Amino acid sequence: MRPAGRAETDSLYFDYPHFPFVRPPELDGQAVRHRVAIVGAGPVGVTAALELARHGIASVVLDDKDTVNDGSRAICLSRHSFEILQQLGIAAPFEEKGLGWTQGRTYFRDREIYRFQMPHSDQERYYPMVNLQQQYIEQFLIDKAQASDLIEMRWQSAVTGVSQADAGVTLQVTTPEGDYRLQCDYLLAADGARSVVRKAFDLSLHGEAYEGRYVIADVRLRSDFPTERRAFFHSHALPDTTILVHKQPDDIWRIDYQLAPGEDPEEAVLEERIREKVELIVREVMQESGDWELEWWSLYKAHTLALDDYRHGRVLFIGDSAHLVPIFGVRGLNNGLADAANAGWKLACVLKGQGTDGLLDSYSPERRGATLDVFANAGKSTRFMTPPTRGHALMRDAALALAFHNDYASGFANPRQVTPYTYADSPLTLADGAAFEAGPIPGAPLINRRLGDDDFLLDHLGTGFTLMHFSEAGEVEPPLQQRLAALQAKGIDLTLLRVARSPGAEDALVDPDGSLFTGYGAAPGAAYLARPDRHVAARWKSFEPAALEAALNLAQGRALEGETS
Repeated sequence: MRPAGRAETDSLYFDYPHFPFVRPPELDGQAVRHRVAIVGAGPVGVTAALELARHGIASVVLDDKDTVNDGSRAICLSRHSFEILQQLGIAAPFEEKGLGWTQGRTYFRDREIYRFQMPHSDQERYYPMVNLQQQYIEQFLIDKAQASDLIEMRWQSAVTGVSQADAGVTLQVTTPEGDYRLQCDYLLAADGARSVVRKAFDLSLHGEAYEGRYVIADVRLRSDFPTERRAFFHSHALPDTTILVHKQPDDIWRIDYQLAPGEDPEEAVLEERIREKVELIVREVMQESGDWELEWWSLYKAHTLALDDYRHGRVLFIGDSAHLVPIFGVRGLNNGLADAANAGWKLACVLKGQGTDGLLDSYSPERRGATLDVFANAGKSTRFMTPPTRGHALMRDAALALAFHNDYASGFANPRQVTPYTYADSPLTLADGAAFEAGPIPGAPLINRRLGDDDFLLDHLGTGFTLMHFSEAGEVEPPLQQRLAALQAKGIDLTLLRVARSPGAEDALVDPDGSLFTGYGAAPGAAYLARPDRHVAARWKSFEPAALEAALNLAQGRALEGETS
């Protein structure tokens, strides 16, 4: 919603693009079959298209809108999400525009009781969190997609029906110039909470909805307060309300505040009421004296809902079409981007003949497992932010009151920010048989390490699988060279990354201070096999080349069906 007299795209800071309708060949009777169709051109859908294109797979993206979504909506991008963007070759505009942050504060009755600090060091390229309005997120992703020869964006194209058979999926599409049928081999449903694709197959989300609603308001306000997350409980201005405040680019502040018990949601979103509440928050809670302008607002209710299975035949559900998670801990968008990366590389692997149907079957247990982990953590945060019962409220307030003078109680106010999920129980992950003293376990994402000025480990990953081999000077024995050559000759996208203690081989990465060896718990002879999404598929303290093929078979889903590469 926007203030009276302003259109939905009449923004104080963002110029909304207009995406014209382009007549597709199907409307002229041409028979076209697409390898992958994606419904939904939001951040998750476009990220999936870019991930497919990274592996050489073409896709068509359909959306019923003619511009990006209105309002800031999802605003926090995690470090793990930035590493996804880096792999897609698009992190630069996000980093240039976004506001990075490392800490947050919690206040109770207008007194600071807790300050959390997220892990961050010069070994990392990106901040733990970066604030950026969703309009920019979508714009940057769409710009990259429209520049790709492998991605076709179809705007003003509403999917009204979906069916599938053994050989593929058929979409019914309505456009300004008529209706047509679109044929594809696979479909990625990224069409959000009200997913048309999900409804077409009569699939339901299961879980729970939490009590309490929040107003989300974007306000333009010039302030020198640093970029961090602030949470206010029982402020004197709004004693029955929980308030969250985030700074965004362009002097835009995101204010989330809970409706008071018994407050009418319809009345709460009237512009007059929004202005009254925001004025109180800006003046008495944030302690700001400058002028402010109202940009946009919406109403939000927390849910922990998910499909029972994220795969339905040739249809994979990603993002909010598969699950709805609370905003607390900024998990929604970041979880969706991880869905897109996971589904994208697996689908590409299958379409290139390097993976089996079992690889697609692994998508649901991996990403639904990540969702359930989010539910466990976000559920705790949600019950703390929005107590579902009077008893929960009493315990929450008691913990906050204790935190005034007792450090041990302040941890209850920890927002439990999003962290990447570890696929330790995935059918694609080789069990860890070696006693490493450090390093990411199989299923966990790779950790980054600085190699020099503007040079980090993750900058050197390949597009497919990466074998990170540790040695004294980057040497590789002939048996490993022969094994790599044989696998690459079969079309497997596999990159060797040599990590050396000291200079030697010309193409080796030299660990200047030993932090890379130490961080991975490695000695010469150790190796890590990373999947295309940077998660560890297997690791060995003493690597034998013969073990590589079995680990790749497992990671490509072949071992699940008794096949070998």
